[in-house]
Amino acid sequence: MCGVLGIVAKSPANQLLYDGLLMLQHRGQDAGGIVTAQGNTFHMHKGLGLVRDVFRTRNMRALHGNMGIGHVRYPTAGSSKSPAEAQPFYVNSPFGIVLGHNGNLTNAEQLNQELFRTDLRHVNTHSDSEVLLNVLAHELQEQTGNCHLDPETIFAAVSGVHRRCAGAYAVVAMIAGYGLLAFRDPHGIRPLVYGTMETKKGTEYLITSESVALDTLGFQLVRDIAPGEAIFIDEAGNFFSQQCAKNASLNPCIFEYVYLARPDSVIDGVSVYETRLNMGESLAEKITRTMSHLDIDVVIPIPDSSRPSALQLSNRLGVDFREGFIKNRYVGRTFIMPGQQQRKKSVRQKLNAMSIEFKGKNVLLVDDSIVRGTTSREIVQMARDAGANKIYFASASPPVRFPNVYGIDMPTRQELIAAERDTEEICREIGADYLIFQELEALTHTVSKVKPELSCFETSCFNGRYIAGNVTAEYLETLETKRNGDRAGRQMPLKTQLDLSLTVSE
Repeated sequence: MCGVLGIVAKSPANQLLYDGLLMLQHRGQDAGGIVTAQGNTFHMHKGLGLVRDVFRTRNMRALHGNMGIGHVRYPTAGSSKSPAEAQPFYVNSPFGIVLGHNGNLTNAEQLNQELFRTDLRHVNTHSDSEVLLNVLAHELQEQTGNCHLDPETIFAAVSGVHRRCAGAYAVVAMIAGYGLLAFRDPHGIRPLVYGTMETKKGTEYLITSESVALDTLGFQLVRDIAPGEAIFIDEAGNFFSQQCAKNASLNPCIFEYVYLARPDSVIDGVSVYETRLNMGESLAEKITRTMSHLDIDVVIPIPDSSRPSALQLSNRLGVDFREGFIKNRYVGRTFIMPGQQQRKKSVRQKLNAMSIEFKGKNVLLVDDSIVRGTTSREIVQMARDAGANKIYFASASPPVRFPNVYGIDMPTRQELIAAERDTEEICREIGADYLIFQELEALTHTVSKVKPELSCFETSCFNGRYIAGNVTAEYLETLETKRNGDRAGRQMPLKTQLDLSLTVSE
């Protein structure tokens, strides 16, 4: 999970890019980067850490130009400790191109070999996003023969990317001297939207992972970029779009609605907040239908993403809703933290239980999901320490039993508490008295209920069905081994930020 942003404005874009990345910070806290274009020159600054820490006044002043892209990252491929793998990435042949990518390629190793042996291109990092950039650059070269670009040629190159790349990708890129390009994989797994703002000087465009960035920056949402579609906005602000993939179909990642996206975002025409209310309503129906014996005194959400579900659940059950955990907002999301020990340590730094809401009560805790179980176990123990009589635990999504290979940090089955356990065993592992999971069919219905024509979803982490294909047991085993090696600890380099000004001659 990462956040991408692209802007074609009529005035300096640096502050818009910075403010937009702040709105996408929940999608990645590991690294951030901005590249702006001033004529044929790219100005780049990127580094490790939060947006507010990566960019200082002196960095922002150096980001000249009215067009740019930005990226916030947490790693699902490559190293979390190398500033070289912060995005955007850059190549200078056949054109100057910078690219930011949200998602994950499932054939990156094969593509890497093709790039080196056939396309004669060198990939310098372990990031699949750099692989994707070089595939795009090669396809542009094949289409143009190093000559002048036009929208038709660019869209033909994106078609070549779709033919070669498997997996999930929502991409923003800039081509020096030409304009801003954005495209989405043919399955539409990762979100990408665009909006406009009318100014005295003309129309400005903003492309982003989530609509919340449009709202806060004053842009009007136009629509989602369709699966397989590419849009190109030239330096003069002319807009072009084209479907670049055969047999494209919309299959958004269901986990975006469960946890990843902000509740105030609209993804593929569906309010994330409304789907989370529906998740709580669906859980309440299941509890009423099959678990009426549970004597629940109070419903307490585990902040923040489960709050809408918990609120609607309590309303449907007719049980009091209470805020039993107070969140320290200066600690990052534990799900995204790179190490298991760091993740475990941070839970009690992040949440504190108020005994007044727990003491002597039968409590129903509601969370959006249970992934590794570490956080759930700690929270259940916190509730017991606060004096709870019985602790019931409800998950707004089904058990996460399989690795996600499309851009969520769930790479190894050994890390997933539900991989080899049934509901009763998971319940014992987290220390609860009773555990309730949402059914997968009910979960997908919570989204389809808002938009009936949206009926297909990427749900592999729940059922092991990988919609983009080419995911085998051997691939998952290789990925697990590689990811464990990455996490075993590459050393933090001394330099954690990078500034570049790259001039590209026509």
